[in-house]
Amino acid sequence: MQRIDLEKYTPLLAGYTELRAQENHVVSIGFLKGSNVRNVQSTTSGICARVYQHGSWGFASSPDFTDESVRQVIKAASANAAFLDGKQNKGKPDLPAKPLRAEHDFSTNKPRLTQKQLIEFTKQVDQYIAEKYPDLASRYVNLNCLDMEKQLLTSDGSHAYSFNPRALISITMTMDKDGNPVELFDVFGSRGQFEDVFNDPADLYKDIDLLYEQLRHKVEGVYAEPGVKDCILDADLGGILAHEAIGHTTEADLVLGGSVAARFMDKQVASPLISLVDFAHHALGELCPMPIFVDDEGTEAEDAVIIDQGILKTYLHSKESALHYGVKPTGNARAWSFSDEPLIRMRNTAILPGKDSLEDMIASIDDGYYLIRPNNGQADTTSEFMFGVVLGYEIKNGKLGRAIFDTTISGVAFDVLQTVTMVSNDMKWSVAGMCGKKQPMPVGMGGPAIKCKVNIGGR
Repeated sequence: MQRIDLEKYTPLLAGYTELRAQENHVVSIGFLKGSNVRNVQSTTSGICARVYQHGSWGFASSPDFTDESVRQVIKAASANAAFLDGKQNKGKPDLPAKPLRAEHDFSTNKPRLTQKQLIEFTKQVDQYIAEKYPDLASRYVNLNCLDMEKQLLTSDGSHAYSFNPRALISITMTMDKDGNPVELFDVFGSRGQFEDVFNDPADLYKDIDLLYEQLRHKVEGVYAEPGVKDCILDADLGGILAHEAIGHTTEADLVLGGSVAARFMDKQVASPLISLVDFAHHALGELCPMPIFVDDEGTEAEDAVIIDQGILKTYLHSKESALHYGVKPTGNARAWSFSDEPLIRMRNTAILPGKDSLEDMIASIDDGYYLIRPNNGQADTTSEFMFGVVLGYEIKNGKLGRAIFDTTISGVAFDVLQTVTMVSNDMKWSVAGMCGKKQPMPVGMGGPAIKCKVNIGGR
């Protein structure tokens, strides 16, 4: 995206206004059993303005970056705000302001690969799988890269630029068992553009070999016994639980809409072993998967400690919700596209590590399950959830047993977290988090493994 001198439009910003230029660039390449079935490169870009007037918002956007278009967008957003204010008459005070200037650019310094070179990279990964594991019934290799570039100016003095990229390769393998498909997938990659994340297809071979080994275990697996069981939820499952079933309930707009968390502030909602944080950009001294230093309202992003030793301590806020609750905004307002208004969104949500080793956690269970990899799921504002599990193992007499077929776990998250008795001392992040609250949004989620009681499905 070509940099725009947004500051020259400052004289046009009457009242509180956000002016944002944004470009999302996506590359997606897929190979299904050796055939290139997906080859996409797309760019979505434009300019938008959002204006606040006494509690009413006006919004307008355009895919055109011309000077006249920017002026028309500001004018239209201002007119929309004035119209709604005249109809709604909310009479709310000005939004909190703490202006800042910031630039965070995570683009690569290396020469960029062409689409043809990316196709060849993906093809080589597929060929390795085909040659080493001919017994697979099917295989799918998908490369997916997302670059989000944003430039923001606010009338209260904030000016921010960010370039947040992510590069992923997902691999799905399928085998036949008695005429039925058994499938397993994993996703590899991290924050950064492709050239910084992936160097050589061979770097993935060890991970591919492990994925195949896990699939072989699953093919010879058993169905889980249904019921409430002692389970260890590994980092990916603990992360999706923290995000979907807890994090969403504490987003202030959903709290105002009736989320169960509205009743729980400063109350015990989890075991004292549980502390849950929505990290802004760094966690435990490391850069997060989706580092947000400034949100799309120009607010400096700060960590939000949602649960502290079992006690619910805060909600996630935009400027408007912070004004309502009389607290500081946390920098959680984010927008997916130039044509979207910012919503209260999580950034990098995780339970903090504890003091237990995973080995001791497994040894402590006589009859239960070690659940490793989730597949989708849903939760509502009561914190009730249901998640798919595509990789897991029995635990019998303190030792890992057979793999299990696809199953589900369900329950009420705040109740499940009350049952936590052990938390592992390591920290792992999911590399491919994507949140679907009205707009898609890349997020980080993760944490340690947790031992708890949860309802697991069977055949």
